[in-house]
Amino acid sequence: MRVPEQSQAIVIYTGWERHALLGSDIRLSCSFFSWRWTSEDVTFSWTYRPDGSRDSISVFHYTGGMAYVDNKGPFRDRLEFVGNPARRDGSILLKNLDFSDNGTFTCDAKNPPDIVGRPSSVRLLVFEKVPIQAGVITGSIIGAVLGLLVLIVVIYYLMRFLVARRVFSLSVSKHGKKKKEGSQQRQGPVPPADPSKPVRRMAAGARSNQQQRTVVRKTEGVGGGGEEGPGRVLMTIELELTRKNGEKGPGGEGGMGRSAAPGFLSRLANQLTFK
Repeated sequence: MRVPEQSQAIVIYTGWERHALLGSDIRLSCSFFSWRWTSEDVTFSWTYRPDGSRDSISVFHYTGGMAYVDNKGPFRDRLEFVGNPARRDGSILLKNLDFSDNGTFTCDAKNPPDIVGRPSSVRLLVFEKVPIQAGVITGSIIGAVLGLLVLIVVIYYLMRFLVARRVFSLSVSKHGKKKKEGSQQRQGPVPPADPSKPVRRMAAGARSNQQQRTVVRKTEGVGGGGEEGPGRVLMTIELELTRKNGEKGPGGEGGMGRSAAPGFLSRLANQLTFK
């Protein structure tokens, strides 16, 4: 007596929601998981429920290695089986989609003796233009956030580089300044200039080029009317006063002072008498 094999649950997978353009084709996938090897008696069934309707209609059935397509329903000549039952794939292809194809498609699979399982459904939405899906929006937001973070990191390291470069420049400048000050200190202080020496040197230079002339005239036997006589004597006394670089101040040794020069010439002119 043969003991029947114990059946186990089977899990069926489909998509959650599919979007398609008007007039395009779309593949609706269906697969299952079972603990047993794929049986030769594996079956797949597809049903369709239009939006706004409570009733479902059968549009496809696969059993015993044969595929049966509904040739009288809304997908007549527009449905094709593209699955591989040996790999537990029961997918179908819908062609030339129309707005009336919007609805819910349900897939049910059996892998004897595993025949207990809950069917899985996928909703089809046909658009004139495919809308932006939530996944695309989420991906865009994540990409923008990541780009912003990368930009912040780049700005942070750029600021650190600029600050470090500025600090290095100031350090080099300060080091060079200290080195220059140390060199000047080793050379010793510069002695202050004597304010009296330039004045004395300038006065000496002016007196070295100065020439003074004294003219003394003595007239004897002057005729009437102011005419000059034979005894007219004209003498020019030229006195050149020079001071050398080693001279001292006014009135000091090595020369006559500034105040003594005119007195000396005056006395000399008074003492000279020519006949």
